[in-house]
Amino acid sequence: MNPNSKIPALMNYSEQPPRRMFESGAILLYLAEKFGAFLPKDHSKRTEALNWLFWQMGSTPYAGGGFGHFYAYAPVKIKYAIDRFTMEVKRLLDVLDRRLADNKFIAGEEYTIADMAIWPRYGNGMLNGASYNDPRKYLQTHEYKNLRRWTNEIGERPAVKRGRMVNRASGPLEGQLHERHDASDFETKTQDKIGARG
Repeated sequence: MNPNSKIPALMNYSEQPPRRMFESGAILLYLAEKFGAFLPKDHSKRTEALNWLFWQMGSTPYAGGGFGHFYAYAPVKIKYAIDRFTMEVKRLLDVLDRRLADNKFIAGEEYTIADMAIWPRYGNGMLNGASYNDPRKYLQTHEYKNLRRWTNEIGERPAVKRGRMVNRASGPLEGQLHERHDASDFETKTQDKIGARG
């Protein structure tokens, strides 16, 4: 489905011919437009949400991916590379922190696809230590109080909690949901419920 042979990719068979989508920003935009949700109708607010969605698409793969590779995974620790990507990630965290000083959510007062795109890497990943061997101390993430407030608020959203249950790579298994095919799967097919039946 993705000519770049990467995930995410999505095929919508409810359209004829079936519609393929690849790249997370394109998928989020497609779904927001299809269902009329999480993207403001007001042109100015919509533009701001798209600004931040594409900010994430442009910054995360290079800066976040480069930081993660050199900080956590590279077989040889190269101080210059670690320092270079650390500086850039900290700059991006600062951009978000300043933005959130005057806004409830990334694009303003509405929760949008920009928040959905940014939260996994910069909120949950960097601030909650869920990625790259827990970089919180190294990145001094405690300094970003506005970003921390936003990260915690997003993490408490019921849909975010449900989404984090699917294919979770770490943490307790009892609430993990390996596959989701129906909304009822959250109530009937998490690991603890499957184990109770066995």
